[in-house]
Amino acid sequence: MKDENKAWRMLEQKAADQLRGDFAGRVLRAGRGPSDAAWSELYEVAGDQLRLGFADRVMRAVRRRVPSLAGQFAFGALVAAACVAAVIVVHRRESSRIEAQNLAQWQSFLADDQVMAYRQ
Repeated sequence: MKDENKAWRMLEQKAADQLRGDFAGRVLRAGRGPSDAAWSELYEVAGDQLRLGFADRVMRAVRRRVPSLAGQFAFGALVAAACVAAVIVVHRRESSRIEAQNLAQWQSFLADDQVMAYRQ
């Protein structure tokens, strides 16, 4: 127990020696995130990068690409068909596995029964 505690202390000391002195402060600052002033500055810089009317152009582009009702129905039907196909595949595999397992158990039972019949 004494050697284990000594080993832990040595490991902690070695790890502490690897870290820079301001490590804990940097971790805490990163956990708090940017200050309100930094966010304000980021908004200003980002706003300067965008041309006027950017939001309107984005919204117009999105509205033009809205899928039709028929397209949405076709996509829904395709997803439903894929789900049904997946269920069928999984069901068949599981049924085959269970059937093989049951067949093996019955074969074992029949073999034991034949041995018993032979002994009588």
